[in-house]
Amino acid sequence: MTADNGTDRATAASGPAAPTPTPAPPSGPSNGPQGNNPSGAGSSDRVTEPPAYPKPKLRVEIRDLNHEGADVFLGAVNLSAVMQQAVGNVQHLLYGRNAWYADPATHIPPTRSVTLVLRDMDGVAYTTGSELDNDHKEIHFSLRYIAGIKPRKERATAEIAGVLTHELVHCYQWDGRGTCPGGLVEGIADWVRLRCALSPPHWKREPAAIGRWDGGYQHTAYFLDYLERRFGDGTVRRINEKLRLDHYDGKTFWPGLLGHSVEKLWEDYVDAVKNERPEASSVSASEMS
Repeated sequence: MTADNGTDRATAASGPAAPTPTPAPPSGPSNGPQGNNPSGAGSSDRVTEPPAYPKPKLRVEIRDLNHEGADVFLGAVNLSAVMQQAVGNVQHLLYGRNAWYADPATHIPPTRSVTLVLRDMDGVAYTTGSELDNDHKEIHFSLRYIAGIKPRKERATAEIAGVLTHELVHCYQWDGRGTCPGGLVEGIADWVRLRCALSPPHWKREPAAIGRWDGGYQHTAYFLDYLERRFGDGTVRRINEKLRLDHYDGKTFWPGLLGHSVEKLWEDYVDAVKNERPEASSVSASEMS
């Protein structure tokens, strides 16, 4: 999307208490990464821990504190907790060996900071590089959209967390050096949102209505979830990592990764949904653990 390089800024603010952020890494041997042996100093066969996830600097700019959307936002979420939790979930699902440490087979982009900009604008939200460089990201979130969330009391907290999670994926995912289809980019972001149990009530599997694997957003997210179930945990992580290594070429990308063309995979997915096979069933919140 087109970047907004406006320079007007407002005072940052945060809201009342809300979810607990991702916990700090454990220090004991029973909770560390598999194969770690922190006890027994001098052991010659100790396995070195992979690095913990990098923690970006998180900032917020509210450009109109008098806007109704700002009041809704600050009343619905504890921003620090929600942002930290969302960053942790994104890193875990796209790069995780476990909840605290990265998978050595993956490479996290060098995102150094994320600035959330709340302002009055059309649409919902978008992510762009900042004026500094592409390692500093900006998420622009519409105050107008936030003000229009209904039913507000029941949906505001989850919807805000869901949109922030989706946009934070864009701060951390690879895109085939700019060649990845937009539908896949957006589908991966909504797959993370789906796996975090933050899908809105209107989402549903509807391959027959969409007819394309790269329909984007939740349509592609459910297709990716099917692939994750069919080919095993970490499949979407492998897709993301391949988009770091290579330019996207649909004729070779999917057969090289999963052994089939994307058209055949989509055909299998449609059949699985129609016949209600287990690999096309809904995800549950427990799958985030």
